[in-house]
Amino acid sequence: MDDSEVFAPLLPAPTAERPLAGLTVLVVEDSHYASEAMRLMCLRSGARIRRADCLHSARKHLRVYRPSVVIIDMGLPDGSGEQLIEELSICQPRVPVLLGTSGDDWALDAAIAAGADGVISKPITSLQAFQKLVLSHLPKERHPRGLRPVQDQTIAPDPIAYHDDIALAADVLRDSAIADEELDYVAQFLRSVARSAEDAPLAEAATALSDTRARGGAITSQAARLAGLVQDRLAQRKAI
Repeated sequence: MDDSEVFAPLLPAPTAERPLAGLTVLVVEDSHYASEAMRLMCLRSGARIRRADCLHSARKHLRVYRPSVVIIDMGLPDGSGEQLIEELSICQPRVPVLLGTSGDDWALDAAIAAGADGVISKPITSLQAFQKLVLSHLPKERHPRGLRPVQDQTIAPDPIAYHDDIALAADVLRDSAIADEELDYVAQFLRSVARSAEDAPLAEAATALSDTRARGGAITSQAARLAGLVQDRLAQRKAI
């Protein structure tokens, strides 16, 4: 089922104020904080949004609906977004706009190599940059007429979404028998989320753990430091 075809008679035309009106965006993202940023971007651009938090959920969605735009995070709990980008890049009919997103340059390069039309670097804050990127991959007839430059808006997600991500990571880190691949995932997840939220100490701790794991070094103290910082942030939320 193609969203754009089913709802075409009812969809609004794009305008200068809502340049993505009439589009449906599927965001495949495990972070609540990043998902909230995308939700606000789409809302203020006039687009409808659907969300999936892993590859499995995204594939279930895509078996039923064909969105206008798919934005895929490169680090997901059940695999790399690169896998889904490769699948969608060769699927016919092809999704009109296929984008990858990450806070790591190497992952953005991998998204392009896998077949993405473009990439969004985290943190995602500029509404104007988001709109321009999506429009740049759409046919001219999907562009608003008389589009005029407007003052850019900075998107700031609700801090509660950040704390939701922290709570999710804390649940994983509490497991004393955590597997290596789960530890790698949670370190990558926290690094990305903390960078987006400008939480430098947590981002640095997550990066240090990832780097040490990659070198095969001892990680006990770094894992404990990361878990401690996560608990500190949970305590701050409870205090609020």
